[in-house]
Formats: sequence, structure tokens, C-alpha cells
Amino acid sequence: MSRRMLVTILVVAVLVVLIGILWSRVAAQGPGNGATVQRPGNGATVQRSGNGAAAQLPGNGVAAPAPGNAAAVAGAAAGAAPGDAARRQILYYRNPMGLPDTSPAPKKDAMGMDYVPVYAGEEPQAGQVRIDSDKLQKLGVRTERIARRPLARTLRVVGTVQADERRESTVSAKFEGWITRLLVDATGVHVAKGQPLLEAYSPDLISAQQDYRTAVAALAALNGADAEARAGAEALVAGSLERLRNWDIADADLAALRHGAAPRRSLVLRAQRGGVVIAKTARAGMRFMPGDALYQIADLSSVWLVASVHEQDLGLVHVGERATTSTVAYPGRSFAGTVAFVSPVLQAETRTAQIRIELANRDGLLKPAMYGYVDLAAGPAEPRLAVPDSAILDTGTRRLVIVDRGGGAFEPREVAVGVHGDGYTEVLEGLAERDAVVVDGNFLIDAESNLKAAIGGMAGRAHGGH
Repeated sequence: MSRRMLVTILVVAVLVVLIGILWSRVAAQGPGNGATVQRPGNGATVQRSGNGAAAQLPGNGVAAPAPGNAAAVAGAAAGAAPGDAARRQILYYRNPMGLPDTSPAPKKDAMGMDYVPVYAGEEPQAGQVRIDSDKLQKLGVRTERIARRPLARTLRVVGTVQADERRESTVSAKFEGWITRLLVDATGVHVAKGQPLLEAYSPDLISAQQDYRTAVAALAALNGADAEARAGAEALVAGSLERLRNWDIADADLAALRHGAAPRRSLVLRAQRGGVVIAKTARAGMRFMPGDALYQIADLSSVWLVASVHEQDLGLVHVGERATTSTVAYPGRSFAGTVAFVSPVLQAETRTAQIRIELANRDGLLKPAMYGYVDLAAGPAEPRLAVPDSAILDTGTRRLVIVDRGGGAFEPREVAVGVHGDGYTEVLEGLAERDAVVVDGNFLIDAESNLKAAIGGMAGRAHGGH
């Protein structure tokens, strides 16, 4: 037999002897030998003996007899602060993630987290959840009492400057002709009302002038004739004059014809309103037909800013509301205006509706197609009952807040909400003034407690009430 094997046998033998000694000592510690057991936490020492010796429990003076005397044990339990023991009695264990799952015995969830014990007196009432103060502090839960506050806010939208459609006009001829001379030959030129724009030649126009001169001469020749003849001549003069006026011939040119001037080979077309030439199709020598647009003139002393407002903000915008506009072209300068129109049609692609703000532009600083930012004072003027936006849990079908009932008890409550403003939301139903609601940590309360079960119980009571 080798030396290594002998050493191994010797070590095993020693271990067997030691185990036997330890086992005998443990067996000697059983009931009936007078051993004392120290109970951690209250300092009570219990004398274990078979003769009924009692151990003194410091703090309450109750003597607890050793095992073997059942009557004495029952008496000691009755006098040892039953209220304290009941408060620490574990009723069940709940899911640590707030799921509606409980267990009568300790267990772990699928992620290895221990179920949380629920003690007697700490179980939540129906429709409530209860969280101890230590966990509330760890979760950083903060509450706020709701009150009435102004919900006015500034709604900012982006738009573009456009010419006022009511201040635009088109210059077109009502007769066929040719342009012989352009007097305004570029876009962007400012023109005054009545200013000559071009000279045009038209055979029809010359013929109409000759007819008018002939009628005027005939009327003069019938100066001493009877009334019936003069009336016919006057009607002929009036018809010829009306024909020229319908072709937008200026009264000054007609007066010259009336006083014997020869028919002009070309006549002048004038601007019907003052403004800026924003479009021009007229070219020297060009032939035009009746109705052809030759100039487009816009009065830019007052302009529109057309902006798009999102669907959820349309209820905050009203005709007549004051607006302030700013542009990147003029930093630090604002332009005051008024909402003149809110479109009755929503654009399906962008879910927006257009609004028009009228702006004075006497200095001509605002130019069509320029971008502008519009600030609108939106929201109700009078204070409304409101909670912070962070207090509302939106489930998609309902809006809930968590109400602090005091003592670590929280109650989910369904609310109806109104307008938003300055980080607060109006509460129409479900809360009263001075109610305390959770504004920070409400989602963590949902995860830390059995909140889903409480919400389900609230829903069940609501259905039962109906």
C-alpha cells in the first residue's frame, strides 16, 4: 500500500471522528437540558427545559413557559402585545412588477425578483394601492394640490406673406389690337391709379372714334332742327360715347374727340388701381385679343400672412384675434395684425387648416412669399381648474390621475380634460379643488404597486353602478 493512500485513509478517519463529536453535541442541545436561546431583535432569553421553567421577556414582563406547558404558552401570547404581532403578520406576497398576481408563500417572478410581502393592516382598500414611505422616497414621488390657474398660452405657427387678393387687378383690353409702345416695361414697378401703361393700335378703335366724331358733328348741324331729329342725333352720340367708354378709353381722350380732335391712331391703356406690377405679359409689337391679361397689379400697402394651424389647435384660433408676426428678414421687429379668416376646410394630407392674418404694410417691408412666424394668444382668459400635464396617464381610451389619499394610499381616478396651456391641462370632471395628485413618479407607482388591479376594480365598480 502506498504512502499517499495511507494519508488519505487517515484524513478520512479523522473527519469521521470529528463529525461524530459535533453530532453528539448538537443532540445534547435539545429540550430538557436547560440550554438558553437568545431571540434576536427584542433581547428576550428563553430557557428551554423540561420542567416548565419560564424565561423573562424584557419590555413587557410576560413570562413565557418552556415547551411542554401549552396553557402557559397561550397565556403568554395573549399578553405579549397582540397589536404589534398583527401588524407584522404577512397576509400574502404580491408581484414586484405590479401584476395582479399574489402568492401565499415567498416566491420569485420570471425575472428572479422576490415577491413583496403585504402585512396585516397594510393591505389596500378596494380601488386603492398602498406603498410604504421608504419606497415612496426611493421612487421620488411628488404630489401637488390642484387649483384654478390661467391657461392662456402662445400658439406659434409659420406662414408666408401673400398679396391681398381683394387688392389685385388685371389690365386687359376689350378690343383686338397691337401694342405700339410700352410705357411700363418691367415687373416690380410701382404705378399710380390712372398712370399710362401702354399705347395700342386697333382698327376697330379708330372706326369707333370716327363714328363718335360723326355723331357729334350731326348733332351740331341739327342745332335749329325739330326736337325729334335732335333726340335721334343725341341718342347716336350717346351710343358712340358709351361704346368707347366700354373699351376703357379715358375721359380725357374722349373730351379731345368731342372738341374736334382727330381720331388717334393709338390709344393709351391706364392702370385701374395703384400698386406694384407683379406680372406682365405685354410686349412691344404684340398682338392681343379681347380679354388677354397684359398686366397684373397688386396694392401691397396691406398684405396677408397665410399660416397653417394643426387640427388640435383650431379651437384656440378665432376671427378677430390679435396676432404678432416676426420675420427672419427683420430681427427684433414685429408686425401687428388680426386674424381675418379661418378656413372651413381641413387639408387631409397635413391635418391642418389655413388662417389669414391681415397686416398693414405701408412701408413695403413685407414682400410676397416671405416667411413669417405668427404668435397667437390662445386659451381661455379666466382661470380654470387644472393639473400639471405630467399628472395625466393617457391609456388611449381613458385619462387617469393618481390621487394621494394620505398615509401612503393612492387611488387612480378617471378624469375628463379640456384645454392645455403653460404645462397644465384643464380638468372638467373627476377632481375637486385642493385634491392632491401625483405629478412625478406616477409611472413608477404603476410599476411598483398593483395599480393595474386597482384600476380594474375601479372599472368594475363603475360598471356595477350602471
